[in-house]
Amino acid sequence: MCVEGCHKAVQKAIARREFIETAAGVVAGATLGANVIEDATAAPRNFTKAIDLTHTLNKEFPTYGGTENYVELEKIYTIEHDGYLMYKWHITEHVGTHLDAPAHFSPEGNSCEEIDVETLVTPLAVINVKTQAALNSDYQVSIADIEAWENVHGRLPDHCCVAMNSGWSDHLGTDKFRNEDSQGSLHFPGFSIEAAEFLRDKRNVNGIAVDTLSLDYGPSIDFSVHVAWLLSNRWGLEAVANLDDVPPIGATLVVGSPKIENATGGPARLIALI
Repeated sequence: MCVEGCHKAVQKAIARREFIETAAGVVAGATLGANVIEDATAAPRNFTKAIDLTHTLNKEFPTYGGTENYVELEKIYTIEHDGYLMYKWHITEHVGTHLDAPAHFSPEGNSCEEIDVETLVTPLAVINVKTQAALNSDYQVSIADIEAWENVHGRLPDHCCVAMNSGWSDHLGTDKFRNEDSQGSLHFPGFSIEAAEFLRDKRNVNGIAVDTLSLDYGPSIDFSVHVAWLLSNRWGLEAVANLDDVPPIGATLVVGSPKIENATGGPARLIALI
């Protein structure tokens, strides 16, 4: 963040660059005979790969309400004129890969800044329903899908996020992503109310995630999954990317949630550690 006068400091720093580079060479030579300080020992990593589960957000990104300009970057300072570049963001909360905070549907639910950070680093369980979704655009993840996953991988880990991989992110950039019919109804997969209530009441789950535009399936008019899930003071993630690159179990999800006071959600950077 640059305050008034910052650009002068930037320009002065640029002017001093040659001096600094020259001085750095002198210092480097002087230290050759000095005692060598050992590098600090880094903490060991317990993962080998980081997978980005986030779509790049721009003004063409489709939303539940359409493809209006929900994202705009207004240039307010330039390097040429001010010495630094800065934009003012004009953005709708629930756009792109984003978090639904409980406050989105619950008057008493946590807004973004109130979400316990401990819940935002969580085991990730991915339920693949791509075959079902290819046959039925309105497919809803069922209790049977959850039980089938558990029959193979064991009981869902405590405090996990359960993600639906319907393959729908492959349709991004086409009309199929929203899949709006002539009556204005959308058609894409989501969680069933039965599955959401099962995860809420019978398992210890922090959040649910989808690779579509909504936790509810496209034709929903009552948003029953949003209501049941968010009113339990849990969070949801929508428009998740790259779930094909994540194993069904074993990854850790890091939710880079916006910490904006009173926000009901916002674009998030999602990272899976494997």
